Amino acid sequence: MPKPLYQAKAEFFRMLGHPVRIRVLELLQAGPTPVRELLADLDIEPSSLSQQLAVLRRAGLVTATREGSSVVYELAGADVAELLRTARRILTELLTDQNILLAELRAGGPNG
Repeated sequence: MPKPLYQAKAEFFRMLGHPVRIRVLELLQAGPTPVRELLADLDIEPSSLSQQLAVLRRAGLVTATREGSSVVYELAGADVAELLRTARRILTELLTDQNILLAELRAGGPNG
């Protein structure tokens, strides 16, 4: 029996639930990037980056190609970049709402 769609979505979001994976995807929005550049931007151990890239590759979110002695990663499609932009918009709205509420609390608010 195939897994329900909601379960597949939950597993997908769990896979995204690592800060290094999110940062890698953000960096790759600028275009194909060699591993050495990712390492310089992330300031993590090469083995750690390798593990996170493998997870993203298995999920089909990034692709890897060898160029000479280096491996270059890129987003597998524009949908990944759109997902990151959507997450940014949602977070911006949530934080804006929280800041408004915080300002009301600090000012004694309409009901406070």
